[in-house]
Amino acid sequence: MTTSDSGASSDFIRARVAEDLRTNKWGGRVVTRFPPEPNGYLHIGHAKSICLNFGIAQENEGGVCHLRFDDTNPCTEEIEYVDSIKEDVRWLGFDWGEHEYYASDYFEQLYEWAVELVKKGKAYVCDLDAEAFKEYRGTITLPGTNCPSRDRSVEENLDLFERMRAGEFEEGEYVLRAKIDMASPNMLMRDPVMYRILKASHHRTGDKWCIYPMYDFTHGQSDSIEKITHSICTLEFEVHRPLYDWYCEALGIYHPQQIEFARLNLTHTALSKRKLIDLVEGGYVTGWDDPRMPTISGLRRRGYTPEAIRDFCGRIGVAKADSTNEIEMLEHCLREDLNKRAARVMGVLNPLRVVIENYPEDQVEEMDAVNNPEDPAAGTRKLPFSRVLYIEREDFMEDPPRKFYRLSPGREVRLRYAYFVRCVDVVKDENGEVVELHCTYDPETRGGNTPPDGRKVKATLHWVSAPHAKEVEARLFGHLFKDKRPGANGTDWLASCDPDSRQVLPKCYVEPSVANAKAGDRFQFERKGYFCVDRDSTDEKLVFNRTLSLRDTWARVQRSEKRKGR
Repeated sequence: MTTSDSGASSDFIRARVAEDLRTNKWGGRVVTRFPPEPNGYLHIGHAKSICLNFGIAQENEGGVCHLRFDDTNPCTEEIEYVDSIKEDVRWLGFDWGEHEYYASDYFEQLYEWAVELVKKGKAYVCDLDAEAFKEYRGTITLPGTNCPSRDRSVEENLDLFERMRAGEFEEGEYVLRAKIDMASPNMLMRDPVMYRILKASHHRTGDKWCIYPMYDFTHGQSDSIEKITHSICTLEFEVHRPLYDWYCEALGIYHPQQIEFARLNLTHTALSKRKLIDLVEGGYVTGWDDPRMPTISGLRRRGYTPEAIRDFCGRIGVAKADSTNEIEMLEHCLREDLNKRAARVMGVLNPLRVVIENYPEDQVEEMDAVNNPEDPAAGTRKLPFSRVLYIEREDFMEDPPRKFYRLSPGREVRLRYAYFVRCVDVVKDENGEVVELHCTYDPETRGGNTPPDGRKVKATLHWVSAPHAKEVEARLFGHLFKDKRPGANGTDWLASCDPDSRQVLPKCYVEPSVANAKAGDRFQFERKGYFCVDRDSTDEKLVFNRTLSLRDTWARVQRSEKRKGR
């Protein structure tokens, strides 16, 4: 993939679109579509397709991208999924305008086209049971065998198909199949099923239909009805393309161009819709929007930004060969984005009480704190400072090893934006656990400035004023899977689930400036990471999800590779 001077990415699909425009193949039109099945929530892999299809439409004058729901299976589809898909696409920053479509809107036309194929002798009604169907189909190395029903008369096929629609038969009793080639090396071309009987209510058409078209019979014809120019699919549909083409050619209808690209694969992640359903139904996660899930709703809840996801999709590019992307690269894109936009605040996750003995008991000062050093326009805020504070428990060690520069008995550190403090006493409970530190402060170091005598400290700690702190809950998340490639080499992918990937800290403290934060608001807790307010928050207590730590593994890898000259 290359990038043009305008900043738009260039890849083999965009090159194809550009060539078609140059040759006026589609009359100067560019019409793409994003066609999800509403049987689950969208995930990061869908985001790649969304960015590609809507992106190509946006990059070409007059280009249009349709949002079409391929809703042909009433047994698995729900309006809940339709609504979530629309919310996710909008959140990613794309709008389909008036071009919202449903395959179910085309059921009557699809039925008429199926009748036309029957009349042409290119489709027939089959009554093989499931076991016989599998046997007659053959294998990858052995050709299939013609169904005994394959030579039914057109009149008999029309009668049976009409009676299928009328509901005379039970599920599995009959199917309608295309008559193509049972000896084809492409098993999808071995007289594929076009219609099956499903006596289930559809979320849009209700009980009007009891036969439903198969995906392969629906997809290309829906593209044709909508006059799609470039039908962009993931690579697993490459083997479906001959069937896509066969239906359009057999019907003599408008014939779009199907183009395939490699789907997104991500380390420490499962992106199969079936596997995501297993995670939800098996209780491995709390739901589709669990912040550990790779669903767009889960990423949004965790604190991801649409800009970061679009940036990631742009960086990984569009290729024809399958590959696996490192999840650290996705996290790197997010850190870069949040670093520019997230407000900095003080938050203590594992609090240790600190009493400054020589600070006046009733005094409260307001320290000037920078909201975002990457954005001068974000300004500053006032941070209350008092005699009693909280610091992170990990920032104190009673008997520190070498190279531990934070607080310990007799040692001095800087409190960010405030003062130098020195630990003078340690208070323990009956079990010997440290419960409180007593310190002194140097009034001449206000604002954290170096004192007049020029002495220096090697550590700067974050803190919150105890009387002003707001108690919150923090949820820390790791990768859902311990293995980089769950299930690789035939291993049990669910066994790779990390039961410790979700940790709840019920009693944390944050500075008062975040007291009125709303669900979805993002912050950087200084020295601790990026956090997002969760929808479980109440008026009484905020809940924060840790989006990411501040460490950037991907950037470190990039620097290492650069040093090696790779």
